[in-house]
Amino acid sequence: MSWKSQKETGTVMKSRPFLKTIKGTILSITTGTTFLITLIAVGVCFFVFQTLLRQNQIQSVEFNLQLVANNVASDMKDLVYFTRWCTSNGDITGYLETFKDKGPLAVVSRDDKGLKTVAINAYDRLREEYRNTAPSRYITRLIVSNNTSTNLLQILDTSGDTSAYRADSLRQWEYFVPLLESPNLSWTGIVNDPFYQNFQEIPIIPVIRPVHSNYGSDMIGWVYVSISSRVITDHLKSFPLPDDSQLYLTIGERLYRIQGSSFEEMPQAFHVLSREQVEGVGTGTLVETISTDSGSKETLITRSLGQDGWYIHQILSRQQMEKQQTVYLLLIAAICGGILSLGLFMVFSLNRTISQPVSKIQKKIGEIAQGDFSRDSSIEWNHELGDIGKGINTLSHNVVNLMEKRIDDEKQKKDLEYQILQSQINPHFLYNTLNSIKWMATIQGASGIAEMTTALARLLKRVAKGAATVITLQEELDLVKDYFLIQQYRYGGSITIEYQIESDDLYHCMIHRFTLQPIIENALFHGIEPKGSAGKILVEAVTLTHEDQKDLRISITDNGVGMSQETIDKVLHQSPSKKSADFFRQVGIANVNQRIQYDYGPDYGISIASEVGVYTTMTILIPCITEERKEPL
Repeated sequence: MSWKSQKETGTVMKSRPFLKTIKGTILSITTGTTFLITLIAVGVCFFVFQTLLRQNQIQSVEFNLQLVANNVASDMKDLVYFTRWCTSNGDITGYLETFKDKGPLAVVSRDDKGLKTVAINAYDRLREEYRNTAPSRYITRLIVSNNTSTNLLQILDTSGDTSAYRADSLRQWEYFVPLLESPNLSWTGIVNDPFYQNFQEIPIIPVIRPVHSNYGSDMIGWVYVSISSRVITDHLKSFPLPDDSQLYLTIGERLYRIQGSSFEEMPQAFHVLSREQVEGVGTGTLVETISTDSGSKETLITRSLGQDGWYIHQILSRQQMEKQQTVYLLLIAAICGGILSLGLFMVFSLNRTISQPVSKIQKKIGEIAQGDFSRDSSIEWNHELGDIGKGINTLSHNVVNLMEKRIDDEKQKKDLEYQILQSQINPHFLYNTLNSIKWMATIQGASGIAEMTTALARLLKRVAKGAATVITLQEELDLVKDYFLIQQYRYGGSITIEYQIESDDLYHCMIHRFTLQPIIENALFHGIEPKGSAGKILVEAVTLTHEDQKDLRISITDNGVGMSQETIDKVLHQSPSKKSADFFRQVGIANVNQRIQYDYGPDYGISIASEVGVYTTMTILIPCITEERKEPL
């Protein structure tokens, strides 16, 4: 057997695009997966880091503001308490009651020497309480005055204009009356000390409260306390404030920007865009997004200073965030580098473990396509691809064996064809011999021998020549007639057969070859012959129509000994391999039934109805299919 070249057989292995190869697919999937994992890891880490970084920064600012707020709130609480003490102390109110309608103490007559004692006692008590107040260092001036400002008690901690008559000018200040007449303690904000007009401006927080009589609700005087702004700035000296961050102070309705020890009043309050809840931030802290004058959005952290309307604010630093982001980006770069290195290692490992073996297997397949079926032990690795390699080697060996067997089969086929040609001489010799016997019987007047010989010749011709598996009902009936004619001479004319065909159209229906003959044979040998008397066989063919399906039903009935149910089951399920001495009985009833059901399904086949000693009816049900035959039997 000759072998064609790889090009001639059309098995040339075409080169594929890299991405469509297994190696390209593996590398693409590995690389894509690596980058996808990297992107997901970077994205998740960046989001988590940004969230945690911002949260930690807010918490850090909150802690610093809270520390300042607690200190300021503590000092202001003591100062407010001291102010309220001044408005309710008995020595102070007694002093103001005494000097309510008096002129200046310097012009009091000798008869009113007791007034000085009252004034000195009140002053000593005021000074004592002043010294006992811890944050009194922030009180730059304390004035207790009657309504006419003719008599007053004053405590100073700095040098300056100390004229008592200057106290009357306080009534002319714009904030004097609103602070005095306010039902509760209120704040006007940070102002310059009016008593130091000729010196450097000193920012203060003024407090003015009325003093009422112990005997009624009449106002008998007022208290003025100027609190230095250092009560706030002293606590900010060690406050960590980045360069791009700002501190703000809200007192009442006024907003100030804190710059060192000075305060710059802002023209308007913050424009709040939204307020957010940050995990870990205390309830006294507000986190808001604001819009600045430049239009940028900033994060503002606000903390109360303990007094009504007092708040300290800080804008979150962007530089700190960016510095930490830089560190994080370097960390991200390191993580990406590690993941990519791992990906390259995976690519190398996969290339060595999969791509190289696949290339060798592909090369071996190409060699097989070119006709090289030799065994290649280098493709038998100790893994799954090695199993494929072993399978390819085994397949190559089997292909060689198959080709050798095919050559032997071809040789045997040639020998068999030659033998068949030789065997064709025997049937022709037998036909010619039977024809010679028929003519001799005719010449001698033995018509029975001539008819029997003619029927046998036709029957042998049908058996030897026929190759089709299905024939028409007409052809099958002709075979049955020849067979029955021979059997009639055997039984001496004691058996008869009758045919009842519903219409001539049924003769064209297709039926399996040798379907009726085994049933006729069974009726003769097992039905009529054991009875020992004349017998009759009736063959009926009718059509059945149901659900647009036309079926052919053929019934063969004999008046023989009948069959028991056990015998019926044995006949229908007899093994087809069981042989009989008669040639035709090799094709048994069970075999006929199996052929019908194999071709048409379990709804078709042979059924048997019988009554012992009376009759046996075998019914064949098949689809009525017609087909024009191109050559005669």
